[in-house]
Amino acid sequence: MNSTGTEDAPIYFAAMSAANALGRDWDDVASRLFAADGAGLERRADLNDGRSVPVGSLGFELAALPAALEDWEGRNNRLVYHCLVPLLPEIERVIARFGASRIGVVVGTSTSGIERSEAALRARVETGAWPEGYRFERQELGDPSAFIAAVIGAKGPYYSISTACTSGAKALASAARLLRLGLCGAVIAGGVDTLCGLTLNGFSVLEAMAGERCNPFSVNRGGINIGEGGALFLLTRDEADIRLASWGESADAHHLSAPDPEGHGARLAIEQALRRANIEPSEISYLNLHGTATRLNDAMEARVTHDIFGPELACSSTKGLTGHMLGAAGSNEAAFVAMALSRGEVPPHVWDGEVDPALAALRLVDKVGETVQRGYMMSCSYAFGGNNIALILARD
Repeated sequence: MNSTGTEDAPIYFAAMSAANALGRDWDDVASRLFAADGAGLERRADLNDGRSVPVGSLGFELAALPAALEDWEGRNNRLVYHCLVPLLPEIERVIARFGASRIGVVVGTSTSGIERSEAALRARVETGAWPEGYRFERQELGDPSAFIAAVIGAKGPYYSISTACTSGAKALASAARLLRLGLCGAVIAGGVDTLCGLTLNGFSVLEAMAGERCNPFSVNRGGINIGEGGALFLLTRDEADIRLASWGESADAHHLSAPDPEGHGARLAIEQALRRANIEPSEISYLNLHGTATRLNDAMEARVTHDIFGPELACSSTKGLTGHMLGAAGSNEAAFVAMALSRGEVPPHVWDGEVDPALAALRLVDKVGETVQRGYMMSCSYAFGGNNIALILARD
């Protein structure tokens, strides 16, 4: 037990923001999410092999950073700043209350500012010199969290998490631990990733990229679409509408990129989250699936989800609307669950409706407007290397 008595304290979301292929802010994203508006995945990008594939790119221009922050310039930090601005009034409040040394920052990312380095490298090859103003630090994984700390003047612990597709979700669990350990009075946490050639062409080389809109859990599924986005949260112990009720994490290290077919690690993360929340599987009213639309991941996830929750739990994968946001997927999908809790409504599952008879049965909610109880909802993320996390959010 620590001296602050916060080891079992409830953790709440004091402020939330999101931006992705669905929209530029929380309300915009929510409106298009629950309408199953897939226009964001109608945009395309060209790959090195000549293919043109769907991408979940932002449908708006990101403003340049303020002049005082020009040393941090880069598209990823522009998105970080875009998502940070809605939180600033509440951040100012907690800094005044706790002091800058008690404010933490944890950000999940898998690309950071690599897109800026790609452009700089091309310029160097063509001209023999690095572009003026280029800073290698912008692609370092710790850059997004350092940037937020610099913007708000936070003096508490700040660091980034990069565990591929679980990064943004794990940032929320890490923030909760900082609060329960009494190390912070408030933590800014989430995930931000922007599109770059490295991830687009890398997943293409892995033969994991679909040529058309991804089709999670369909018999016709053929791989992922890459997306970009950001979701940031201010977590505190002050009571608010939405609570981070629990989390569970595991790393089964089954394979560098393929999931364990039996889903032992995924199962462990879900069961750990349920135990920490002290609830039964039947108390979860909605599950946001990782649902990448790859053959192996969907098969593993369907099996584990069916075994734990049965065939009647309302489920959906939202990647058919946003693409796979990689390091930002877990935080954005936690945001979708928070939106679902606020509305008492299920984000629709966008697919072709062709059931794969080889998969364990799930109730994929593909109709707009289906309502559910608001008590407990879960989001699961599974990453390369067998890295797994389950988050439970609640509205009491």
